[in-house]
Amino acid sequence: MIPGWTDADLPAPVARDGSELAGMTADPGCRIPGPIYYMYRDVARSDGDRRWMADQHVRYDITRIPPGLFCNEFVKTKGHYHPESQSGVPYPEVYEVMSGRAHYLLQRPDLSDAALIEAGAGTVVLIPPGYGHVTINPDERELVMANLVSRSFASKYEPYEVMRGAAYYELADRGFVPNPSYPAVPSLRRVAPPDVLPLGILPDYTLYDLVEERIPLDWLDAPAEYAGLLRLP
Repeated sequence: MIPGWTDADLPAPVARDGSELAGMTADPGCRIPGPIYYMYRDVARSDGDRRWMADQHVRYDITRIPPGLFCNEFVKTKGHYHPESQSGVPYPEVYEVMSGRAHYLLQRPDLSDAALIEAGAGTVVLIPPGYGHVTINPDERELVMANLVSRSFASKYEPYEVMRGAAYYELADRGFVPNPSYPAVPSLRRVAPPDVLPLGILPDYTLYDLVEERIPLDWLDAPAEYAGLLRLP
């Protein structure tokens, strides 16, 4: 069940199979059978909304992450980085927790920073330029989240694949533990979601409200002009 959407509104989901996270868990021998989360790509309620998003060079997606454990590690997404835009500033992304609870685990490629953002239903979370990210479902309920992101790039999964996941794993019985594949990891900072009000996202807005009200989203595709607003606390 996706809040605010019917099955008729949604395309068929793409499933992320557990085999795609093989070796990327705290227990490298953990076998993860079957699909682990579901991605609804390029979602729109109308042809007009789809055309407007295409003009903005953005895409609206929805992801469902059922609860579960990977051999004592909470279920998570694969993790990826964003490349640099033409201006040299990496692309950002923005998420909204529609239901459930999420842990967004962020890290810089050079490991100069690692941060955790905890978010419940209704929370909008900005992923600033220059941060890779993994989403974790630490709850017994399904996590449903939406995101808006530029269409102008392909995500970079290889760094997470090479390093067997993010700099930290979240275990059900021990919390966050460092990934031993990294030679050193920074302390994990717990931070509040970045302020998105200067980007036109009001406290009572959903991400799809931005589409329906035609709020400009050029900061997603041309982040250099907004670099001062796209930061972690």
